[in-house]
Order: sequence, then C-alpha cells, then structure tokens
Amino acid sequence: MSTVAAEKRTAIAIKNILYATDFSPAAIAALPYVRGIALRYNSNVHVLHVKQPTSYAFVTPDMVPTVMEMENRLEIEETQQLRKVLAKIPHDLTYGTGFVLDELDKMIHSKSIDLVVIGTNGRTGAARVLLGSVAAEILRRAPCPVLTVGPHCTGSAKEHLEMREILYPTDFSAQSLAAAPYAMSLAQEHQAEIALLNVIQPSGGVELVHPEQYVDSSWRRLRNLVPAEAELWCTPTCIVTQGAPAETILKIAWERRPDLIVLGVKDVTRSMSVATHLSRATAQAVIANAPCPVLSVRVPEHRREANLQ
Repeated sequence: MSTVAAEKRTAIAIKNILYATDFSPAAIAALPYVRGIALRYNSNVHVLHVKQPTSYAFVTPDMVPTVMEMENRLEIEETQQLRKVLAKIPHDLTYGTGFVLDELDKMIHSKSIDLVVIGTNGRTGAARVLLGSVAAEILRRAPCPVLTVGPHCTGSAKEHLEMREILYPTDFSAQSLAAAPYAMSLAQEHQAEIALLNVIQPSGGVELVHPEQYVDSSWRRLRNLVPAEAELWCTPTCIVTQGAPAETILKIAWERRPDLIVLGVKDVTRSMSVATHLSRATAQAVIANAPCPVLSVRVPEHRREANLQ
C-alpha cells in the first residue's frame, strides 16, 4: 500500500463529536475511537454522561451511604481517566440528570454534532437483534452518523486508533451511497485498504437465472464508486455475492476482520422485521454481531439533497 498522500480530499468534516458514556465497559471500549477520529479530523469532543436513578432495593438502609460513596468515587475516577485520554483534544464534559434521549437531542442540536459515538451491548433474540432501547433509538433519531462499538469488537488500542481495512457494503440506493464519502475519507485519512461489498438478494427466495450478469454489472458499479486517486493509497477490493443481507455482511466481516464497517442506512417506515439490504434491521444485526465498530450513516428525507455537498 502506497503512503503517498492523495491530492484530492474527500469532502467530509467531523468538527464536533458527541461521546455518550455511562462509564460501563461497553462505553469505555468506544473511547479510543473517539480519540482517534478526533485527532484525525481536529474535532472537538463533547462528552455526555446522564446519571440514571439507582435502585437500592437489594441494599440494606445502613449500606446506602456506602454504596452512594462508591458510585461517586467511581464516577470521579472514570472522569479523571477520560480527561487524561482526551488531554490533547479540545473537549468538555456535561453531566445530565434527565432522560438520556432528550439530553442527547439537546446536545446534538446545540453543539452542531457531526458524529455520535456510543458503546453498546448486543444480544440476539429469537426473532431479531436487540441493541438496547437507548442505542436503538439513537440510531433511529440521530440526524448525523453514529459510530457504535459492539460487544464483539476486538483490537481497540487504548492509546491510539489504527485502521488497516474498511468494509463498505452498499446496495446502490441513495441512502447507502451517502455513506461512501465517509468510507473513502476514513480510508484515506488512515491510509487504509477499502473493500466494497454488494449483496445480491434473490427475490422471493428464487435464485437468479444468470447470476454472472448481475455480478459483473454490480462489480463495475462498485469499482466506479472508488475515486481514481484512491489508488495512491490503497488497492480497492470489490466483492459481489448472493445471500441474506445481514448474514452475508457479517460473514464477510468475520472472514476479512476489517477495522470498521461503514453502512448507509435506509429510513424504514414499514415493519422492522422486513430485511432490505441496508435497512435499520440489517444495520442492527450487523452492529450487534460485527467484529469491529460500525459507522451508520442515515440521511433523513429532508437532508438527502443537501447532505455532503
């Protein structure tokens, strides 16, 4: 891979990052990504910690003060560690006491947030993947991209962020194509390889009559998404395959072990159980089970024309 810098820059900016944390292990695992992206893009980091009411139902009355003191001490220690990690980055810390989503909405709009970063625990249910109500709601409501660090992510450096390969699945919809500048820009910033993936989903479970024609056409469309200058820093890989979207994306991800997956996620008004290539249902399944963080780029209807111009 060449280390020559490309002359043409991909036009995205990440000036303000919102890092939502409850100081849990999942949230702490997301911190290196906050730091790494902020350093690459000269971003400001706005940390939000919303304290939730603690239940002392299983604590005897005389132990409540001790438990409260332990909680406060832990909060102070985690805050000190957080400030240490972000020492070289412009940042501020806000403590909220209200409803988490309300506090997030306020900060997203008041601080002109370009990226939300959260750590999340995923679990697989019988019918669908659950990220937890807060994380799932952030994915649905956030007007900006959301970087989620799931429970299966490995290789997160404590002091620096390293990206060697980025996986970008697309179904060529306007929404998924809106994520392309993020995938290309992050690959360029990190001098990383990029793999583009298109999953062909047979209609009604019926196999394609001439799959080679679809594969060839999709491969050319993938290749056309790569800027010519990208070859200065990487050798793009284009992958076209058949299968169910979420399962296929995850299969490729576990085989290649990229450092980041970038998804352009569709707004879905119908049932979340309907699995389109890049629906929120697919995104949630990928986020909960991916071996690396996932950047979800959702373009609201009223911003599709203006976004990333």
